Amino acid sequence: MKIFSGTANRPLSQEIAAYLGVDLGKILIKRFADGEIYVQLQESVRGCDVFLVQPTCSPVNENLMELFIMIDACRRASARSITVVIPYFGYARADRKAQGREAITAKLAANLLTEAGSDRVIVCDIHSTQALGYFDIPVDHIYGQPVILDYLASKTISEDLVVVSPDVGGVVRARAFAKKLFDAPLAIVDKRRQGHNMSEVMHLIGDVKGKVAIMVDDMIDTAGTITSAATLLKQEGAEAVYACCTHAVFSPPAIERLSGGIFEEVIVTNSILLPEDKCFPQLTVLSMANLVAETIWHVHRDGSVSSIFQ
Repeated sequence: MKIFSGTANRPLSQEIAAYLGVDLGKILIKRFADGEIYVQLQESVRGCDVFLVQPTCSPVNENLMELFIMIDACRRASARSITVVIPYFGYARADRKAQGREAITAKLAANLLTEAGSDRVIVCDIHSTQALGYFDIPVDHIYGQPVILDYLASKTISEDLVVVSPDVGGVVRARAFAKKLFDAPLAIVDKRRQGHNMSEVMHLIGDVKGKVAIMVDDMIDTAGTITSAATLLKQEGAEAVYACCTHAVFSPPAIERLSGGIFEEVIVTNSILLPEDKCFPQLTVLSMANLVAETIWHVHRDGSVSSIFQ
């Protein structure tokens, strides 16, 4: 087994390798003057199970293209199998045609990963699970929830909790989270989206008065949805609001919204590498390296991935 890291989140790759007791594979990744990406493996992978760790976060196109070229380099170097480990899968949001003449980029990205030469994909908290069906190769879908649940269980927050889905589409995710968080009650924020990265909160389904609200989502991008929902929860009498998500995309003006004082704490994982200018006092970043490393080990040993979450 050999693990190589792209440039998108090398610290996470190093943690994964350390947990597995191996060194990261030696790889040269550089840009030519015109921006073209050059990749060269600097050690043999012939007959090896290769795992390439690369979230396709911002800059999305750069990181995705870098991953394609890494796959191609491994394929041409006679790797026995190539598994791409994508802690955050960009382009997964466009998973259907909501309007006429739209592209379904989730399917396109899946096709490109397959055509590049990958044999298997490991993704974490993909935006909608239907996108898993777009792959014609095996996909292992893992969840960041156990990391966040362990952290919340270690904190003395309140016995009177309510788990809140910031939109109707996240109800299944929030329900599963609530069941594992001491079987907490569930509330739903109904919203109507006006456009991309724009949303309008309409009303609350459920009771949050006098309770500590734990909002759960797969990602926070501009933070418009989750901040508007948190404002509504406060208006409805919630004592405190916590925001939890796996992927901290944090596109502007997310930092200003999240650090404005409405959230007691914003809990995310390190699926995306956050620079210092995207950190703020209420932010807690949890490592998902052990979870990803266990998944890699089970895949390598032909073990059950679902057993990790039981």
